[in-house]
Amino acid sequence: MFGKRSGSDGDVRAPKPAFQTPEPAGPSAMTREPVAPTISSPPLAPAKPPPPPTVEARRSDNYYQVKATIFGALIEAIDLAQLAKLDSESAREEIRDIVNEIIAIKNIVMSIAEQEELLDDICNDVLGYGPLEPLLSRDDIADIMVNGAGTVFIEVAGKIQRTGIRFRDNQQLLNICQRIVSQVGRRVDESSPICDARLADGSRVNAIVPPLAIDGPALTIRKFKKDKLTLEQLVKFGAITPEGATILQIIGRVRCNVIISGGTGSGKTTLLNCLTNYIEHDERVITCEDAAELQLQQPHVVRLETRPPNIEGEGQVTMRELVRNCLRMRPERIIVGEVRGPEAFDLLQAMNTGHDGSMGTLHANNPREALSRCESMITMGGFSLPSRTIREMICASVDIIVQAARLRDGSRRITHITEVMGMEGDTIITQDIFLYDVVGEDANGKIIGKHRSTGIGRPRFWERARYYNEEKRLAAALDASDSPAPA
Repeated sequence: MFGKRSGSDGDVRAPKPAFQTPEPAGPSAMTREPVAPTISSPPLAPAKPPPPPTVEARRSDNYYQVKATIFGALIEAIDLAQLAKLDSESAREEIRDIVNEIIAIKNIVMSIAEQEELLDDICNDVLGYGPLEPLLSRDDIADIMVNGAGTVFIEVAGKIQRTGIRFRDNQQLLNICQRIVSQVGRRVDESSPICDARLADGSRVNAIVPPLAIDGPALTIRKFKKDKLTLEQLVKFGAITPEGATILQIIGRVRCNVIISGGTGSGKTTLLNCLTNYIEHDERVITCEDAAELQLQQPHVVRLETRPPNIEGEGQVTMRELVRNCLRMRPERIIVGEVRGPEAFDLLQAMNTGHDGSMGTLHANNPREALSRCESMITMGGFSLPSRTIREMICASVDIIVQAARLRDGSRRITHITEVMGMEGDTIITQDIFLYDVVGEDANGKIIGKHRSTGIGRPRFWERARYYNEEKRLAAALDASDSPAPA
């Protein structure tokens, strides 16, 4: 799934087939167990009753002892230089052959099923991300949360559940964290204990390690689906109605400046990806992100990513520097993955100076709070501007706020499509175009609600829609009667 990996738990996995020798002295995920000439091991613990399909079974301590013994013998026997010359499948077959020989020579007793499980596990340790590999291969998992070596949670269908997966120890987990972040030229260790990174498929990764993480490294992975979601699929899932999706399509196409607001895990990045589908293919788009995860399909896209400071504390490139620099790159649209600081000022300036159709996301619980957060971020950036001036700039820059929410049953809904109208005194005036009303819940705790148009005849961006020949579709969507969201 991710190409060839390194030859040890502690080595860095390269984008192309590459194996490195095990780490020298010191604790390591490759730490070898003393290997006697022969060893007899009792059979592994009997299989437990099958767990729910979304949770992996918890393995016995005896399993990990046998695995450590075989793993140590494997590192003694394997020729990493030769292994590096093989493709991924051939490397796996080579490792499996050697492990089978070790099991036979050392007279280790286990069933065929246990042996197959062990072989897959060791291949993942040598070539991949170890215990994380089975989780990364599943497309139904939204988040993987590792709280130290012995505790791994996942989110499936909006619900968090604990798995039986664990790492051998915190050192192995730390080595895998280092392997992941090194792929994007970053590092995580005691001197730099916090890091944001990404996997090869664009999945977002955050790692925080001791001394900041008291109980061992904490690794959080926001997984991306292999097939990018579209607005049509969001309609199918009930996140929005067809009429609401039409309004969002028009907003994306007619170059409205959009802020996507929502809480953690509400689907902001997914929605941003959906809206970018309606950008014309002849437009030059520049994206700015902390960890590149947007998946734009247009042919003319420039992707920029921030950079943390090096070990000497130098070389940092902030989001604000990226946004300011991309203004010199002749962008037609600027997409900011997440606005969280003084770069809000530069994005608003860009929106107000000829870069119509720019978009960004931020954390807020409703459209009104999103406007307040924009103002707060500008103020915290050290700009000594009167509040009224900042609000006037926000009104002149932002056309639409789209609010995403994760409801208490785990479902995700687009709850507001709100237009920024202007100023009345010192207050920003907004107008809701589309809303989601919660009606109740069913016997299973599933939220029941419906999307509805607020009946606005002509929104502020009507003339813009008419310029793009979209006024008829917009009128039809706005005039649609209330439509209940699918169950």
